[in-house]
Amino acid sequence: MTDPREMPEPARQVADAPKGNWVDRFAPAATVPYLRLSRADRPIGTWLLYIPCLWGVALAAMADSFRLWDLWVALSCGAGAFLMRGAGCTWNDITDRDFDGQVARTRSRPIPSGQVTVKQALVWMAVQALVAALILFSYNRLAILLGIASLVLVAIYPFAKRFTWWPQVFLGLAFNWGAVLAYAAHAGTVSLPALLLYASGISWTLYYDTIYAHQDKEDDALIGVKSTARLFGDRSRPALWGFLTLTLVLAAAAIVTLPVTGLWPPLVALAGVWAFGWHMVWQMRRLDVDDPASCLVVFRANRDAGLILALFLAVSAFL
Repeated sequence: MTDPREMPEPARQVADAPKGNWVDRFAPAATVPYLRLSRADRPIGTWLLYIPCLWGVALAAMADSFRLWDLWVALSCGAGAFLMRGAGCTWNDITDRDFDGQVARTRSRPIPSGQVTVKQALVWMAVQALVAALILFSYNRLAILLGIASLVLVAIYPFAKRFTWWPQVFLGLAFNWGAVLAYAAHAGTVSLPALLLYASGISWTLYYDTIYAHQDKEDDALIGVKSTARLFGDRSRPALWGFLTLTLVLAAAAIVTLPVTGLWPPLVALAGVWAFGWHMVWQMRRLDVDDPASCLVVFRANRDAGLILALFLAVSAFL
């Protein structure tokens, strides 16, 4: 394994990682390639995996109020999101190693740049998944079964770009599974509001990951990788507006169909949907799909958008 600290300056940082991130600045040299495999230097993905979990537990708590147990669900889902996002990204890099070496943004990743071998990456993936399993087994039976089932989606996603123009759907199915799992961890069941919230999250992923995919559309066209960014092309903005609208409609439907006592909780939650939507509209106004830098900034802004909705749902549950 090549020590990244001994590599030439351009190879010492992954191309799309924020400059001055904590991994590059503070992590011990031996751990840097593995943390990069886990995308620890790019925490936005962990946030986007974690936020639907917060939505799920808060929506479930709206029906019968928060419990002390929900604090554990919220905190442990954060740790689980970090670990499973890391395991999923490691698996993605293993399967995409040949593609990554041909794309400017990804050729500096640990496997194509020679910092980590495939065997080392497999071991690292297994370690992360096993630690995440310890967290999962603290939940109720339904949540455990849902967590195990999610592994199928995680395994399939890296291959989706090879056989469909809609790989973002598979990402959405995997990334928003936490909404259903966290709902089940609180309620012990999965009802229509949880499924509507899950569908809203999938549409949200189609929105933000189509934006993200526009960074690589030229390289993807050269190597034959499919994406919704390539599928929609010049029609991407109307498609993004469609995903934005569908996200909000489904989120509102999840709230309206939830059996809640009192008027204020659903009103506050619906105000959160409005604020969530306002933030996405603001994103669309500054987005230039032909500017990779603009796409990356707007993509990352979805952390704040998702947290806005999570905050309003949490306040509604306390009400």
